[in-house]
Amino acid sequence: MSLYSEKVMDHFKNPRNVGVIEDADGVGEVGNAKCGDIMKIYIKVRDGILTDVKFETFGCGSAIASSSMATEMIKGKPLSEALTLTNKAVAEALDGLPAYKMHCSVLAEEAIKAAILDYYKKNNIPYDEETFRGVLEEHEE
Repeated sequence: MSLYSEKVMDHFKNPRNVGVIEDADGVGEVGNAKCGDIMKIYIKVRDGILTDVKFETFGCGSAIASSSMATEMIKGKPLSEALTLTNKAVAEALDGLPAYKMHCSVLAEEAIKAAILDYYKKNNIPYDEETFRGVLEEHEE
């Protein structure tokens, strides 16, 4: 039996939405010092809808697959819906991740929230601090 699902392998070997949005409306970058994974998410927003999402990830196959799946799951969705995306939903969409790789899906969730928070701040849009608690704490350090 393989350690990774077919979906994880597919998103690792054929990642979707890789790249940079030069004139992004929001950019979120998060990292995990222990494992060395770094994830950067770029978003384009029109009328509250994520019209484009791209990512750059430096990390393991699970981090790349998590980034790819997460961008697929939020592209075309309202910001409010993208903010409800959880790391568990990303892992489930990938048909599971090994327990010691779950932090990769957490990074994907946090990178998306960081990009949306960046968009809100750039556009002076009020936001609920509780929604962004983990992201805000990381950027205060």
